[in-house]
Amino acid sequence: MAASSSLSIVVMFVLVLLIIMGSSTSAHLSTNFYSKSCPKVFSTVESVVQSAVSKERRMGASLVRLFFHDCFVNGCDGSILLDDTSSFRGEKTAGPNNNSLRGFNVVDEIKAKVEKVCPGVVSCADILAIAARDSVVILGGPDWDVKLGRRDSKTASFSAANSGVIPPPSSTLSQLINRFQARGLSAKDMVALSGAHTIGKARCLIFRDRIYNETNIDSSFAKARRSSCPRTSGSGDNNLAPLDVGTPNSFDSKYFQNLLNKKGLLHSDQILFNGGSTDSLVKTYSSNIKTFYSDFVTAMIKMGDITPLTGSSGEIRKNCRRPN
Repeated sequence: MAASSSLSIVVMFVLVLLIIMGSSTSAHLSTNFYSKSCPKVFSTVESVVQSAVSKERRMGASLVRLFFHDCFVNGCDGSILLDDTSSFRGEKTAGPNNNSLRGFNVVDEIKAKVEKVCPGVVSCADILAIAARDSVVILGGPDWDVKLGRRDSKTASFSAANSGVIPPPSSTLSQLINRFQARGLSAKDMVALSGAHTIGKARCLIFRDRIYNETNIDSSFAKARRSSCPRTSGSGDNNLAPLDVGTPNSFDSKYFQNLLNKKGLLHSDQILFNGGSTDSLVKTYSSNIKTFYSDFVTAMIKMGDITPLTGSSGEIRKNCRRPN
């Protein structure tokens, strides 16, 4: 009997060990992580995001993009926010980010206010996750409970941000699928997350080739875009156009309807509906906003789970722009 009892204990111990070892680091994240240590974190972040988006609707898209570009390079660790130092070159000037990412000042403002409420508790990485969710909600999109508990990296990597992990707008469909799969995200997650292009703007430099050289584009749409984006490189490069021509400041499913009508602004947008494996999903999202919202939320939570620093790894930065 004693031997049997001992065996049961050993088996239980092994099972528990396997569960612990098999669980990903995201298991350390939880939606109530700050419930005791900083219960006002959500209202504090939301008030700053609300103010920033009220001043400029585009800022909502910029904050969502910051979160995406942070998570795709070495995980959701706030490394995107670090300025260059004497010991490392950060991610801000890497190809996908240089003169393109924005919203850093808003993050600074959020961090300053959160530090006043509960100093040294909330990470910059978590602030990005909350601000992205708040931006989507403020612009009319779905709400969700954000998993928290990430810690901040002490360094950033220019080379990692430049390595191609962030798919460029010129990507083929297979490149998009592969880049997302490399981060643990499915083709469905990729299409749903692309739906964030229902808000925000892009520079002429990024979509010039599409509006002048591609054929799977609505002719009147291309003509309208050309009016503020000259063919000559270097001319009007920074002129902006909305990613969603229909409702550029509303988080809805019009982006997918645009794709059906060949009005995707970027090559990497229209490639989602171009006779390939993701066509049916684009059709579904274009006519069923509830399905899009549900899949988008699932994908955002999965993206937020990409290799976070937890426990005693990393730190809680005092200033999001530099390590402590």
